[in-house]
Amino acid sequence: MTPNAECAGMHESVNEASEKMARLGVGALPICGDDDRLKGMITDRDIVVKVLAQGKDPKSCLVEELAQGKPVTIGADDDAMQVLRTMADHKIRRLPVIDGKRLAGIVTLADVARAMPNNRVGDLLEALSTR
Repeated sequence: MTPNAECAGMHESVNEASEKMARLGVGALPICGDDDRLKGMITDRDIVVKVLAQGKDPKSCLVEELAQGKPVTIGADDDAMQVLRTMADHKIRRLPVIDGKRLAGIVTLADVARAMPNNRVGDLLEALSTR
C-alpha cells in the first residue's frame, strides 16, 4: 500500500487535479471531500474521456463532477486475498484503503505484483484484462 495518498479536493478543477497527478507521477487520485472522506477516484482516463473528449474546459470543470457512485474500497485490516478478489471482481487496478471512515492509502496493481506469488498476480492480470 502507498500510505498518505494525496487527494484531489472535490472543489478543485480537473486542471488542478491533472497537474497534481503529473507532479506526483500517478495516473489516479482519490477524491476527498471537505471532511477528508473518500468521495471517489479520478483517473487520467476520466480526464481524457469525460472532460477533454466531451469538449469541457478542464480549468472550469470541477473534480466533483467525476465522483460518481460509491467508490470500491478495501479495509485497512483486509488481507491480501481480499485485495485480489476485490480488484478482480471490480476490474480495477487501484484500490483505496479505508481505516474507519478515513483514507489510509492506495493499493495498486504494482503493489500486489511486488507482494504476491507470480501465479496469483497472473490470475489477477487475467481477470483485469478480460472485459
